[in-house]
Amino acid sequence: MDPDIPSPSDSPMPDTDSDMNNRASGTASPEIPLTLSASVMLADLPRDATAALASAGGFPPQLKVVVKFKAVGSAPALQQDVCKISASRKFEEVVRYLRRKLRCRETDSVFLYVNSAFAPSLDEVVGNLHQCFKNSHDQLVVAYSITPAFG
Repeated sequence: MDPDIPSPSDSPMPDTDSDMNNRASGTASPEIPLTLSASVMLADLPRDATAALASAGGFPPQLKVVVKFKAVGSAPALQQDVCKISASRKFEEVVRYLRRKLRCRETDSVFLYVNSAFAPSLDEVVGNLHQCFKNSHDQLVVAYSITPAFG
């Protein structure tokens, strides 16, 4: 007998009459725990799950998101504090745009926060941030600072 495959007698559950009947009839009890090595590994996702994951987060290229910039602390204010960016772009594009508008040097630091609460990762999709954190005016509010703020 293979030591990696648990036998019904290895179960930590006490034997009951129904367990004995199930063993005699050849059906396994659903209460028997499986070891990790005996469990079945899912090699592929089902088709409907694969299709759902493929379409999740996909934004059409023509869909634009409105981003409103708010200066925090001693950061210079922008002349135009609202811009539109493609929803399929990554947050790093927002950072690049802001650095260009502020005329930052390579060595200058700029810290960006969504809703003055958290700094998203650079590979976060702007459309996802907009869907989750837009304000009542359908804008994604991005606060920016030259020094670390909010935490």
